Amino acid sequence: MTSHCHPFTVEDLYDLAWLEDAQISPDGQHIAVVQVAVDRRANAYQRSIYVIRVDGGPLRRFTVGNGQDRQPRWSPDGRTLAFVSTRDNPQGQIYRIRLDGGEAQCLTALPNGASDPVWSPDGRMLACLSSVNAEERSREENPEPTPPPADAWAARRAQEEREHAEAQRFDPRVITKLPYRSGTSYFDDRHRHIYVLEVPDGDVEAPPTPRRITQGDLHHSAPTWMPDGLSLLTTASRDPDADSLFAYEDVLRVPVDGGPALRLTTAGYTCLTPQPAPDGSQIAFRRIREDRLLADGAHVAVMPAAGGPIQEVTGYLDRNVDQFAWHPDGQSVYLLSGWHGAAQISSSGLPATSTFQQDPGVVGGTQIISEFSVARDGTLAWIAGSAAAPCNLFVRLPDGSERQLTQINQHLLDQRSIAPFEELRYTASDGAEVQGWVLYPPDFEPTKPAPLVVHIHGGPHVMWGPGYRSMWHEWQTIAASGYICFFCNPRGSEGYGTAWREAIAGNWGYADQGDIHAGIDALIARGHVDTQRIAVTGGSYGGYMTAWLISQGDRFCCAVAARGVYNLLTEHSTSDAHELIEHEFHAYPWENAAQLWAHSPLAHAHQITTPLLLLHSEQDYRVPISEAEQLFAILRRQKKIVELVRYPREGHELTRAGEPHHRADHLRRTLAWFHRYCQETSS
Repeated sequence: MTSHCHPFTVEDLYDLAWLEDAQISPDGQHIAVVQVAVDRRANAYQRSIYVIRVDGGPLRRFTVGNGQDRQPRWSPDGRTLAFVSTRDNPQGQIYRIRLDGGEAQCLTALPNGASDPVWSPDGRMLACLSSVNAEERSREENPEPTPPPADAWAARRAQEEREHAEAQRFDPRVITKLPYRSGTSYFDDRHRHIYVLEVPDGDVEAPPTPRRITQGDLHHSAPTWMPDGLSLLTTASRDPDADSLFAYEDVLRVPVDGGPALRLTTAGYTCLTPQPAPDGSQIAFRRIREDRLLADGAHVAVMPAAGGPIQEVTGYLDRNVDQFAWHPDGQSVYLLSGWHGAAQISSSGLPATSTFQQDPGVVGGTQIISEFSVARDGTLAWIAGSAAAPCNLFVRLPDGSERQLTQINQHLLDQRSIAPFEELRYTASDGAEVQGWVLYPPDFEPTKPAPLVVHIHGGPHVMWGPGYRSMWHEWQTIAASGYICFFCNPRGSEGYGTAWREAIAGNWGYADQGDIHAGIDALIARGHVDTQRIAVTGGSYGGYMTAWLISQGDRFCCAVAARGVYNLLTEHSTSDAHELIEHEFHAYPWENAAQLWAHSPLAHAHQITTPLLLLHSEQDYRVPISEAEQLFAILRRQKKIVELVRYPREGHELTRAGEPHHRADHLRRTLAWFHRYCQETSS
């Protein structure tokens, strides 16, 4: 720390960029990555593709477009990138650009946009996803020639007519299935299908016509080519009427020639992200038990490419696998999983191999790795946050040497005093060890107790650590504003094994509140905390726990609950993730209404005396705003101190991906609430 450094502020949010979707080239020489920057004037984000050499050098901006370029994907020879851009179409189309420069060329003109491009093994074809309904599929199969617009005016008029007709189709909107909305929008009658197209040899004036190879009213996940180039892997629901956004996904192999898809898995597990072995002999995929969906961890399993017995690869690790990739030798898989506040890359051999269940080692140390990719020579590239910086790009060479390739945000970080993260391991009342972290304000004096802000994570099955990117700036800003900042991974958190994660099943609130209070007690025992000035905050499940804690006692001088669940009965019936309530409490609401009500903060709201600020998005379809409306109404009817702030146009991801001005306002209001009720009082 130097004398010219200043504390973090809310305004620094506008200057913090981050990286997404790092893709290493097949030869391991280059990495393409998406850099996201805040456009303060437009109140939006700019996404551009950058390229960097693995052996060092600057991060070079590779696409300009309109600032909305994403999903870079290398051709097999590493000379070309396919990517998605909205530069000519707001829905996004597939483009390609050569590594040695030149203009980007549009390869698709699908009416409803295109995404998730993937090259065939020989580089002659691309597969992608696009959404269509039954009528549009019929027109594809029986095309009628239509003359092109006579001029630009006619083209604009035709587009307006299409938009008007689309709006009229859903006025009124008829709902027949669950879920019927997610994110910030309602579902229409379209489904994601796989298309393939021949990649032209040179520049062409008109994009080639893609060919759809999947059928039916099913959503298909991003495709992956089999090594022989004759088929692709995807997942799709085995039950279109299952009323589930997450469950009952099977692995399918889809022939490129348009033949019927072969379903490779069956009931019992929902399957995700299938990938073939390098030689095409096996298929690996993640799978989650359907009786504990959204509450259980994912494990990697393998099966013969033609179908057959499934063997689990990672069950012995007792870890949830967030991402995996085949090792180039086809004898093992790389795994990304969280463990004790870090998210690391490890590896596991396959069943019946000599390396199965051997010590996997780790890559990443105390970082939280968000994603990684692998080159043909085994070079690993990954994006990670750490206690020192929220986001950077790293690489590990086949010889085991590791290197940090970027210094994202370093100019800003060099001008700010970064509060160090101190690990705090403490004992809960039942003797269990809990892991947490604490940050102290810049002017902290150990002999002078300071106000404390307790942060609680969402999920509930999430793991926080110092490298958690989307919270890093908020923690630093809270500490810089004069507060001790504390967060932990109480029971229910990911990253400590199945027993720890499932300890809250059927017992939300009661099971984990003791772990949070024990952390506060551990800090008080140090003599650092002013016990009259303790605030609590959290989002989603953290919002639930915030409301729960203040309904169970008066320890906190104020609270800020964001996008929280407050009534488990109504949350089940209005959320796009109703399975979470069903599986966490092992029954439907009509079977255990009394238990769900007993674990709802709303049932205990009459006991709340703590001043409460409620922050919620109007288009949050994961935790609808009716949750906050109920709690606000109950407290207001009792003339308690409560405010409700509603954010238009936003969904559940407001603090992570919402409009920049809303994200700044959210944090600014949170701090203002703390300042109002955590002011030091004279004795």
